[in-house]
Amino acid sequence: MPSSFLPPNFDPRRPVALIAGQGLYPRLVAQAVRQAGVPLKLVAFEEETPPELVASFSPADCRTLLVGQLGKMLRALKDFDAGYALMAGQITPRRLFKGLHPDLKAVRILASLKRRNAETIFGAIAREIEAIGVTLLDARSFLDDQLVPSGCLTGKSFPIGRDHLDHGIAIARECARLDIGQGCVVRHGTVLAVEAFEGTDEMLRRAGGFKTEDALFVKTVKARQDFRFDVPCFGQRTLETMREAKIAAAALEAGKVILLDRPAVLAQARAWGISLLGFE
Repeated sequence: MPSSFLPPNFDPRRPVALIAGQGLYPRLVAQAVRQAGVPLKLVAFEEETPPELVASFSPADCRTLLVGQLGKMLRALKDFDAGYALMAGQITPRRLFKGLHPDLKAVRILASLKRRNAETIFGAIAREIEAIGVTLLDARSFLDDQLVPSGCLTGKSFPIGRDHLDHGIAIARECARLDIGQGCVVRHGTVLAVEAFEGTDEMLRRAGGFKTEDALFVKTVKARQDFRFDVPCFGQRTLETMREAKIAAAALEAGKVILLDRPAVLAQARAWGISLLGFE
């Protein structure tokens, strides 16, 4: 089995359709799926999916859509004869309000939702995908070696005391439970910022407007996280934003947050004096 997150009955002969958003995440998934010898197809989005990822597929194995064309995406999965689909990479949050091109199926789904957040929207899309006989995989599939491990990742000790760490974890988990976001920044028992719809980087920049000595960034997941979508990631871009905001410590939930390009990110964090911890 190429990944511990795949279902027990996973058939490596059936194609996996990668539904790809922005950044390094979908590129790492594509690389890992290919290395596992599993047939791979691509569903890309205009102005979102990395062009170099699209260029790595033949025209027969790739469909490019506008964000919101759910019916067209489902037809692509059928055309690919996909056994599985995997969502990887963020879609620009503002597109839910500006730049969305919903087809009739998407309009019906959005109209049926009383609340519109990642869980409800992607949950509804997941149901549509599985209704046509395609299994939506855990978004950590094939990336077992990219997950955050337990313990201090950048040195022998973590600079944030246990009380302040526990406070940050409690705040982050409560925000996740309330569907506000999956992260926060705290300092000496004070909440500087919580992540909401704007995303992690904007939250870190807001927190950077305060005194950030001994500040801590915490990233977690919901207690009942659906790992088929909205899996939190930490990578080079977030590390760079932490440096800009002068936040020098982050605690990431072990086994649940994806640490994109882990060796490179850890090396850069050490070079910049940023401490990273995997907590359970």
